Amino acid sequence: MSLPAGTHVLPDPDAVAREAAERLIVACGETGGERIAVCLSGGSTPKRLYAILAGDDYAARVPWTRIHWFFGDDRAVPWDDPRSNVRMVREAFGHGSAIPPTHLHFMPSDEGIEAGARSYERTLLDHYGAGALDPARPLFDLVLLGLGEDGHTASLFPGKPAIDETHALVAPVPEAGLDPFVPRISLTVPALTSARHVLFLVTGEGKREPLARIARGEDLPAGRVKGEQVAWLLDEAAAG
Repeated sequence: MSLPAGTHVLPDPDAVAREAAERLIVACGETGGERIAVCLSGGSTPKRLYAILAGDDYAARVPWTRIHWFFGDDRAVPWDDPRSNVRMVREAFGHGSAIPPTHLHFMPSDEGIEAGARSYERTLLDHYGAGALDPARPLFDLVLLGLGEDGHTASLFPGKPAIDETHALVAPVPEAGLDPFVPRISLTVPALTSARHVLFLVTGEGKREPLARIARGEDLPAGRVKGEQVAWLLDEAAAG
């Protein structure tokens, strides 16, 4: 089976999460500034990663006071809703997390997807310290992404307008392409690709088909996140 460039195959989802944890720590060490920007993803394997980072093996190695955590997407539901990425991330890191409260930047889903997208773009640019992105200075030090069985990533679905956004950093997504069919807010391709490192965490047999389609050059949303900085961490089930 053909696989995307930059692919690394690990035995299982736990190994994928641990490799991602190691790479996150390395990426943090490469950053010379006082602040580190990491973009979080939803999904079961990223959830495992967050729990690992907060666990006994890794917590002391993570520079918690320097990292600012952002979200790649979220559903327009209350933050305590089981479908919310905010709730998932809070539960995965644990309620006694070492993350400073002001360093976890939630998407304002309570404002509605249009206003929420505009508000979150301001949050990103305020942190970045400029009114627009400079190609020579990435927005994020590390972006974590998943892959849907339809080829979507974040909440950028095939055939939906947000995937073709080339200027805004954040887009409203009125209609999701997969269940749960609730409106969402998502970072766009320009935001996701403005990164020193991008890690796709992909596990399970259901991901074989979209991986093969991307490797063949088919225009799927996840395949638009390109560059030398992109790495695909797969488990053996996904790799086939």
